[in-house]
Amino acid sequence: MELSQVYALVQPGLSEVEATFTRLVDSHEEFPEMQKMLRQVLVGGKVMRPTLTLLSGLFYDYDLKILQPMAAATELMHIATLVHDDAIDSADRRRGHPTINAVWGVDLAILVGDFLFARAGELAAHTGNIRVVGMFSQTLGVIARGEVKQALASFKLDQSFEQYIERVAAKTAALFTLSTVSGGVLSHAPEKSIQILHDYGYNLGIAFQIVDDILDFVGNAKDVGKPVGADLAQGTVTLPAQKLLQRYPNDNPLIAIARKENLANNIQKVIEMVRNSDIIDECYKLAEDYCCRACSDLVKLPDKPATEALRALADYVVKRNK
Repeated sequence: MELSQVYALVQPGLSEVEATFTRLVDSHEEFPEMQKMLRQVLVGGKVMRPTLTLLSGLFYDYDLKILQPMAAATELMHIATLVHDDAIDSADRRRGHPTINAVWGVDLAILVGDFLFARAGELAAHTGNIRVVGMFSQTLGVIARGEVKQALASFKLDQSFEQYIERVAAKTAALFTLSTVSGGVLSHAPEKSIQILHDYGYNLGIAFQIVDDILDFVGNAKDVGKPVGADLAQGTVTLPAQKLLQRYPNDNPLIAIARKENLANNIQKVIEMVRNSDIIDECYKLAEDYCCRACSDLVKLPDKPATEALRALADYVVKRNK
């Protein structure tokens, strides 16, 4: 199944998510500056998370009036985290556009992110499902806790693979899991199916972030949405960097980066060392393993086009820019 066919299965829901964002922007007509900031972050970008929510709802009682607000909530939460990330990282551009903090400053960017989180919570509440609202709040807590741990670990090289996966789970897999599980819950899926959707979302999220971390070394700014080497510049030790450090524990430019010495030059050295090794292939292999785990129990769900769509999304994740 092609990616266009995956999106076609849930296109009415995705169109309504986009319309929800348009209404949010239009509702601030009396506040032009806020309207400009919202338009800056709510236009364009990917639709992975709302697609996961809508696809997960297709297996049982598909009610778009209930599923759509949650699909919009997952994407709005994601966008809010990006606004905060850009402010914390002093990033100038995201998805080819200037960031909120680059144009309006860090303080306003943090407040806009807070506003988006609040609106996302309001959308989740529109489902009328207390379990889903609770999951939304829990996920927000997991993401925030993960960001704090990542900030405290910046420029520290003594991090284990388990710590990396824990960080990735909080950063990306938590929101993927919220997307799939909420779709199952809102469509009245049985608990065994909800667990399958949970495991799919979690493992797909891990794979997605591993590939994102790979692209920080081998991608380009246009495709990745941020400058190549951005994670290294922030002192974030991702999987490719971990593997490079394991191979060269002593003579390694990562050590100089940890000391914040000649960052630009040493970041370029690390990127070249990783590109000239088989580390990227190893990381892709791990991402593929997590995608296999994600899809391992899909056969136990009802035999519907959504099953093949979820497999196609997993296939897409590990083929991005490969």
